[in-house]
Amino acid sequence: MTHKMWRQALIAGCILTLAGTALAQQAPAPVRVRGQIEKVDGNTLTVKARDGASLTINVPDNVRVMNFVKASLADIKPNSYIGVTAMPQADGSQKAIAIHIFLEAQRGTGEGHRAWDLRPGSTMTNAAVETTAAGVDGQVLTVKYKAGDKTEEKKVIVPSDAAIVTYAPADKSELKAGAQVIIFGAQKQADGTLTAPAVNVGKGVTPPM
Repeated sequence: MTHKMWRQALIAGCILTLAGTALAQQAPAPVRVRGQIEKVDGNTLTVKARDGASLTINVPDNVRVMNFVKASLADIKPNSYIGVTAMPQADGSQKAIAIHIFLEAQRGTGEGHRAWDLRPGSTMTNAAVETTAAGVDGQVLTVKYKAGDKTEEKKVIVPSDAAIVTYAPADKSELKAGAQVIIFGAQKQADGTLTAPAVNVGKGVTPPM
């Protein structure tokens, strides 16, 4: 390859890299929606978000619907796969605000530890329970999750006021006025509406996460 050809190839590569970066930057981040369904019109939901905003959310005919139903600490056992909404503590542990128990078929969903937006500074940890034991400040769970090629561990304190729910199968009939919902991955559209392939509905509870 001549110097001129090499230089042209390098320039072309840089242009492609920049174009890819620009497209990635333009891709909208998923939107998390918490609120109550006010109206259902076909496949369009009007949801009043917890911050008071009125949101228009379009769902497909085959929208995936799951219920959240009340559960208890007794339902969390070694090897349960759970999601822990928590506040980090000074000693490195996580103090649970809410825990949702996944169905076995959902094992591995969102595995890992990350920042969360329920409260300022809150976190979400999706992981398998390694051990569970009574502690001074509440039940103590040790959970483990994969982080790249490593396995990480978190200590979770579950106080008596932590909300605990579990997933349960549901269908589109649950999407009705008055239902409390949480949507984890809505996408904002150019017209300001949202689209969502899946909706989680609180059955007798407000989704606590």
